[in-house]
Amino acid sequence: MIPQASWIGVLIVLPTLAPMLGAALTLLRGRSPNFQRPVTVGAITIALVASAMMLYLTSVHGTFAVNIGGWGGRDGGDSPLGITLVVDRLAALMLVVSTTVLLCVVVYAIGQGIRDGTTEQPVSIFLPTYLILTAGVCNAFLAGDLFNLYVSFEVLLAASFVLLTLGASAERVRAGASYVMVSMVSSLIFLAGIAFAYTTTGTLNLAEMAVRLDDVPDGTRNALYAVLLVAFGIKAAVFPLSTWLPDSYPTAPAPVTAVFAGLLTKVGVYAIVRAHSLLFPGGTMDTVLMIAGLLTMLVGIFGAIAQADIKRLLSFTLVSHIGYMIFGIAVGSVESTSAAIYYVAHHILVQTTLFLVVGLIERQAGSSSLRRLGGLIASPLLAVLFLIPALNLGGIPPFSGFLGKVALLEAGAAQGSVLSWVLIAGSVITSLLTLYVMARIWTKGFWRARADAPEGEMAASTPSALVEEGTDVLIHDREDVGRMPVTMVVPTAAMVACGIALTVWAGPIFEFTGSAAHAVLDRADYIGAVLGGSTGEGAP
Repeated sequence: MIPQASWIGVLIVLPTLAPMLGAALTLLRGRSPNFQRPVTVGAITIALVASAMMLYLTSVHGTFAVNIGGWGGRDGGDSPLGITLVVDRLAALMLVVSTTVLLCVVVYAIGQGIRDGTTEQPVSIFLPTYLILTAGVCNAFLAGDLFNLYVSFEVLLAASFVLLTLGASAERVRAGASYVMVSMVSSLIFLAGIAFAYTTTGTLNLAEMAVRLDDVPDGTRNALYAVLLVAFGIKAAVFPLSTWLPDSYPTAPAPVTAVFAGLLTKVGVYAIVRAHSLLFPGGTMDTVLMIAGLLTMLVGIFGAIAQADIKRLLSFTLVSHIGYMIFGIAVGSVESTSAAIYYVAHHILVQTTLFLVVGLIERQAGSSSLRRLGGLIASPLLAVLFLIPALNLGGIPPFSGFLGKVALLEAGAAQGSVLSWVLIAGSVITSLLTLYVMARIWTKGFWRARADAPEGEMAASTPSALVEEGTDVLIHDREDVGRMPVTMVVPTAAMVACGIALTVWAGPIFEFTGSAAHAVLDRADYIGAVLGGSTGEGAP
């Protein structure tokens, strides 16, 4: 039985509406953290519950769409007029994974006390801004037209700039300014693409555009596709458009870096999936994407090898593993797209977890530099929380990282082209080097004695709980080094558990991603739901 249209409409709107209302409430009560915290957690929980319900409904009934504002079709026709929100299996999965991460990270941030490095930071603005970021992420996955997707990106930009520069230190403002400049360039290119698309097709609705682009000359289609790929490639940090990321993310507080690393680049990857499958099917840019994917893998991981700070190291591994997703998209088969979707979910969870663990390391040792770290194995809980996602990212069986990579390699081998085999080789090299850099963190940060670190004498002057149990230490105006609050440890452990769950239930999840990939590549489900009415049932 198909659910009533009104209930579907409410569910589709909730992941965006609940955080926006929560942001308004928390901003009005900025001087009441005891009010802000439950409202924030409650708003994101509502978004998560609504997303989980949509995940179930799309798995049973297919794709649903809703037109916001009650507008009908143009000139009495069926074409939607207004803001169209669409949820299919892919969007629903991205919403569930993203809201899970956002919920865990905000609990972690509340446990951390939100500030990171100084008592002068405007803590009251963090939670409202975080909720706006949540609304932007959710709306991007639901956007059914190019302009609404652009608005979602701009909401993300505004919120992320505030979060990156929280505390207004010189380093954070410098990194934030660089991030905003790159994002503004991306936004201008995206706007040019929107103007180009409207001039070419007379619509910005993705479903309508998909139909009309079939009649557009190949040269015009390819030019439009190239413009959108550049805009989305900057958002996704695809080489050579990725140089901004390692300089921007590591300066922010641990919760901000975690959510940025886990989610923001994946919004760009999601946009590439939609453009590649819905608007421009046929593989006209697949060779370019495959080359970009290969270079993204290799340049990112070689950059990681050269880093001594864990945050920067992980930022480079983030770039490198975007290449796996681009690889899966470019191959263009149901199997490769399914593997790419699975790998996106895996990477969101694992990369976020590792950055949260880095926040715990900073709490225990007062630094994230490998030149100062050592002896962290004295905290077995911290060691386990790092080791599991590190092995997962490195692709050690039987973890989800291994399963996702094997699925991608099998899909590439099935295609059989010379370039796909080159990408397979690059993927294997990247995986081995990822394991190498994770092993560096493990051996230097955990097993090595802290006194043996090159700058261990600097660390020795700022003892942690590993050196003096229970001692309160003051580092850069902080009295929290050496402590790992339960409210920081529990969400980190929950993220580790989510990564393990992706392994334990890999079979059913791959079945779901396979059906999601089939619907994404087939297009009929998406187009039928949007152009066939305000809500609809797609193909089973």
